[in-house]
Amino acid sequence: MHHLVWFRSDLRVADNPALYEACQSGAIVSAIYIDCPAQWQEHGRAPIQRDFLERNLNSLAEQLALLGIPLTLLTTDYFSEVPELLAAYIKEQKVTALYANRELGIDERRRDKALQATLDEQVAVRVFNGDCVLAHGSITTRSGDMYKVFTPFAKTWLSQLRATGYRLLPRPNIQGAALTASRIRLEGKTTSSQAWPAGEAAAHQALTTFCQQSLLDYGELRDYPAQASTSQLSPYLALGVLSPNQCLAAIEAELGQLPFSRGEQGFMWLNELIWREFYRHLLVAFPRLSMSKAFKPDTEALQWNYDKTDFAAWCEGQTGYPIIDAAMRCLHKTGWMHNRLRMIVASFLTKDLHIDWRWGEAHFMATLIDGELAANNGGWQWAAGTGADAAPYFRVFNPTTQGERFDSQGDFIRQWLPELAQVPAKYIHTPHQWLSQHQPDHNYPLPMVDHARARLHAIAMFDALKDKESA
Repeated sequence: MHHLVWFRSDLRVADNPALYEACQSGAIVSAIYIDCPAQWQEHGRAPIQRDFLERNLNSLAEQLALLGIPLTLLTTDYFSEVPELLAAYIKEQKVTALYANRELGIDERRRDKALQATLDEQVAVRVFNGDCVLAHGSITTRSGDMYKVFTPFAKTWLSQLRATGYRLLPRPNIQGAALTASRIRLEGKTTSSQAWPAGEAAAHQALTTFCQQSLLDYGELRDYPAQASTSQLSPYLALGVLSPNQCLAAIEAELGQLPFSRGEQGFMWLNELIWREFYRHLLVAFPRLSMSKAFKPDTEALQWNYDKTDFAAWCEGQTGYPIIDAAMRCLHKTGWMHNRLRMIVASFLTKDLHIDWRWGEAHFMATLIDGELAANNGGWQWAAGTGADAAPYFRVFNPTTQGERFDSQGDFIRQWLPELAQVPAKYIHTPHQWLSQHQPDHNYPLPMVDHARARLHAIAMFDALKDKESA
């Protein structure tokens, strides 16, 4: 027997259901990764994430080699070409069973369905949940539907976790003599991701350090971008170098138990993991989310602005609002953005500039090291008022007061906007008058919109939808 493990968004050896089960029967085990560079480019994935992918693939290859499992890279341009390529490889290698962990996007699901139809009936295909703590489709209302609002989803998720617990799988046993891993190189443009250590060991070290140093204070400090108070584990979760089960285990190891209610220590970070699961369950339940469609279909009629000059100013951090500009310049320099800042800049693009959320979603995917469809789409639609959100559509973040609240002394702003380095904290969030008096030759732009007026326009956009419905 020959078992083939197909790695996708699960680049880890520990807590990997597909790999673990493939190694249980005594069969010969080998592994593949299929790279689709044209599909990657078509989906607008970030060059920094592609570099991080390559580095983590090489780390995975080394770990598998220690288990006696070779990892082979196959390359074809598009997902649509994968079934034929993989079927031929399976036949050539005399594979008797294919093991993989489920992927969520509609293109990936169509690819997998086409593969099933292409494979010889003698090849068993076994697919596992290696993506979420609680499998997609397992958290539903009493009528069997997917929740459309986070809070009741989270309540049911916690109840089910309390009842069933979670299963953390160990590294599989050694399958044969240690091998020498071949160097993996991916085609296409990359940007250095060296600021982020690659591999499972690095991911687990980051997880352990966060839980030991920041887990207890996370709820109080998570919104302040000048402080290193968030986990910054999202790049590892996006590629599956780290699993959500491993995150739960780390919480439990630090606290002695899992927190199940808002008042318990550590709950606020667990709640972020539930948000991750919510968006992933939504992606499966509502395929339109994979097709650039609004979660709330009626909001497709919103009259968005498509001004490329306005969009470029936002992208380049030249809006005249310091917290927005600092956040966007940080993104372009590092490939990462603090979650509070993601909400603020997304609100500004959609509610102040009234630009279609899809432009912002695509820009984030093209720049983020942790870009992945479910969380990125969920966050953008939440900010735009088109997504799964119980809050009223007239929630509009004020960029000035958000800056004053979460970067009161301007430490984060000065780090990324050197032209404001000398501005006192009292004026850092509205620096223009101070600059005109003390640095008349400054080059920092005036605010590109009046927030109060822009907010009213955003509300009017949604009111127009309501009027249309009642007409």
